[in-house]
Amino acid sequence: MPEADALADLGVTLNATGGELRVWSASATSLELCLFDRRDANWIAKRLPLERGDGDVWSVTSPDLVAGVRYSVRATGPNKTGHKFDPELHLIDPYARGLDRTKNGDWRGYVQEPDTFDWGHSTKPNIAMDHTVMYEAHAKGISKLNPDVPENLRGTYAGLAHESTIAYLKELGVTTIELLPVQQFVSEQRLIKQGLTNYWGYNTLNFFTPHAAYASREAQLGGTGAVLREFKGMVKLLHEAGLEVVMDVVYNHTAEEGFTGPTTSLRGLDNRNYYRQTADGKYVDVTGCGNSVNTATPAAHRLILDSLRYWANDVQIDGFRFDLAATLGRDQANVFDPEHPLLLAIRDDPKLAGVKIISEPWDVGMGGWQVGNFPAGWSEWNDGYRDRMRDFWLTDIGHTRAHGSAPNGIGSLARRLAGSSHVFRNDRGPMASVNFITAHDGFTMADLTAYNEKHNLGNGEKNRDGTDNNHSFNFGAEGSTDDDAIRESRCKAMRNLLGTLLLSAGIPMLTAGDEFGRTQRGNNNAYNQDSELTWLPWEREGWQDELLEITRQLIHFRRENPALRPVRYGIAGETIPSATQMDWYNKEGISMSDQDWDSPSQRTLQYLAASTPEFEEFNRILLIVHGLEDDVTVTLPEHAGVNGYTLLWDSAIDDPTEWMPDHVPGEELVVAGTSMQLFRAH
Repeated sequence: MPEADALADLGVTLNATGGELRVWSASATSLELCLFDRRDANWIAKRLPLERGDGDVWSVTSPDLVAGVRYSVRATGPNKTGHKFDPELHLIDPYARGLDRTKNGDWRGYVQEPDTFDWGHSTKPNIAMDHTVMYEAHAKGISKLNPDVPENLRGTYAGLAHESTIAYLKELGVTTIELLPVQQFVSEQRLIKQGLTNYWGYNTLNFFTPHAAYASREAQLGGTGAVLREFKGMVKLLHEAGLEVVMDVVYNHTAEEGFTGPTTSLRGLDNRNYYRQTADGKYVDVTGCGNSVNTATPAAHRLILDSLRYWANDVQIDGFRFDLAATLGRDQANVFDPEHPLLLAIRDDPKLAGVKIISEPWDVGMGGWQVGNFPAGWSEWNDGYRDRMRDFWLTDIGHTRAHGSAPNGIGSLARRLAGSSHVFRNDRGPMASVNFITAHDGFTMADLTAYNEKHNLGNGEKNRDGTDNNHSFNFGAEGSTDDDAIRESRCKAMRNLLGTLLLSAGIPMLTAGDEFGRTQRGNNNAYNQDSELTWLPWEREGWQDELLEITRQLIHFRRENPALRPVRYGIAGETIPSATQMDWYNKEGISMSDQDWDSPSQRTLQYLAASTPEFEEFNRILLIVHGLEDDVTVTLPEHAGVNGYTLLWDSAIDDPTEWMPDHVPGEELVVAGTSMQLFRAH
């Protein structure tokens, strides 16, 4: 007989005679269910004790526990070091599928109606990893200023799913929208005192409910069930358009903050077991947010896994990006373990089969930087890629202008361009690397080219917040300028950054607005700026439309050329299916020497990549990268099977409609300073 699963069916389960509530707590001495009057969420209509059962799971059944009822849990326990019991507090059931708020701001669980949502013919697009182009966006900010969205739907789930928003995403060519946190969150106490709000949403209150404020006013008035239906409707419409939805999820910490922060759920139920602590009851904070969820305990492990199952199946989410994922992989001694049971369970759970899993592979604790160390099957944000590409096109150029020579050669860029095999194990391949130049956190791409320093005074922290390590270069003026030469240098730098991102092996992630040069006026930590500073602008200048069209072209070239998106790493002398055979040439068309790789004065390479077909037709491309501001003459390489090169894109040209000529091996051509050229070889 298989062993009974004591942690099964936590939360509320409805049946023909009412419902059952199951809550885990190993430390409580008693738990009480409070059912509230339907007209007054502050009036307790009934109190029912829960009974402890197997595995420290407490339960109660009641004919009054039915759909539409608001409820809370009260917990009594020892007044000892590390505990935080208060029998007067109304706690949120960690598995609550709905939330309601009282007039005085307290939270109540809400028993959702049985799921009758009609998904129709909508199915998950299941886009292959090598065809995936991520688009990181804010659920509110993406449509808040969109004039084609009805005013009452702007900044909502419905606004994100509006036909005009979807049409924009489809025309851009991205496949997968990655949403900043959309699980119910609240602003930190510090921000509330400052009169500010948490815009990004990395402060989760509950792991099973969508953030109500992003729903339309009509849905909010309809209650938590209507909010959930609007969220599902958004997913359905995006799926029908062939777009995937990935959620940025925050399981590493909660909105309960530090030990003296607000107690709303886990802390009041079993603080000692849900949060990482020292023996004397102090929090082990490896997140920088006040607390760290203790995934070494079975209950916390299961809570996260059950939440993922809910979103992936009941809500049809396609994947998850795990914030500060190193925290999730820490053991009982708070040491990161790449074979942590939770990390393996997320990958191997049959109920999560086919789901994209992406880690932010670091936190702020000891040993917190774990890029390249997650298990096979996981993809990771590659911050080394981000920093090196910024350096090559930005800070190295600034250094060259100031000191007469660049500080680095081109070898480091080439390794990352080819899929970062020096970072990820061979069995994981290029799909382990999520490549990005920018994300929500930091400068926008336009600001990388316009600011040497952060400008965060508006955040209320006297410009102390946000990183000072931006790897940016303003090309001669801080902020906006009327200098045409500086403006053109910035535009070309953006084209180079976009080209590098979208033509590299790995999974590209584009930050919303970078495709047309959105600015945040130098704010590199706009987490508390819920305004036009952070919302996606829908009115563009001419140069922005040109940049947008170039981004569309680059995504198209990526899709049409499998040599740009290998699934596996190549091995010299072998033919590996769905890999890329790579040949590297210098500006003379000769195989690269060590000096060519490493010399700061030889920052030019030609990357000839041929696909090794498994599912698609054979394809070969040539990519020329030149990282100095002086023009260079390049001799196109001669290679067996190559008879000619068709120029597809030149980053030195700002007009994406300009005619591109054909060339032959051995031909000399001039490559403009700091630019890239993409050819199809034939």
